[in-house]
Amino acid sequence: MKKVYIYTDGACSGNPGAGGWGAILKYGNAEKELSGADPETTNNRMELTAVISALEALKEPCEVVLTTDSKYVCDGINLGWARSWRSKGWIKADRKPALNPDLWERLLNLTERHNVTFVWVKGHAGHPENERCDRLAVSQYRSLGQKQ
Repeated sequence: MKKVYIYTDGACSGNPGAGGWGAILKYGNAEKELSGADPETTNNRMELTAVISALEALKEPCEVVLTTDSKYVCDGINLGWARSWRSKGWIKADRKPALNPDLWERLLNLTERHNVTFVWVKGHAGHPENERCDRLAVSQYRSLGQKQ
């Protein structure tokens, strides 16, 4: 399996509000940037969309080290929350509906295709790829004509 390093971030102007996401994929000496925007979304949806879009860009099953500043994404996968929510019909332990089940379903399916290790980093703390992903995300929502 090819080993790919992915870095992601999502951002929102208001929550909900205009949002953007950014991702960097690295394989060997090759590097690819992806980004996108949504005029009305949440920060967590943008974090999930960045991860999903990056994993969907892979053309074959890969070993992936995915670095994000989203505790929501990392904990949702690493602590088994998302799988538990899915097994209970997208209901959380507190019996409230899980948010973003459409995106979590897509992400869970992708983690079954790829061998993904999720790594959390503190946001806005100088991590070069995380900072670049943040700039991509912010530029995307700003392109919609929103102010920060």
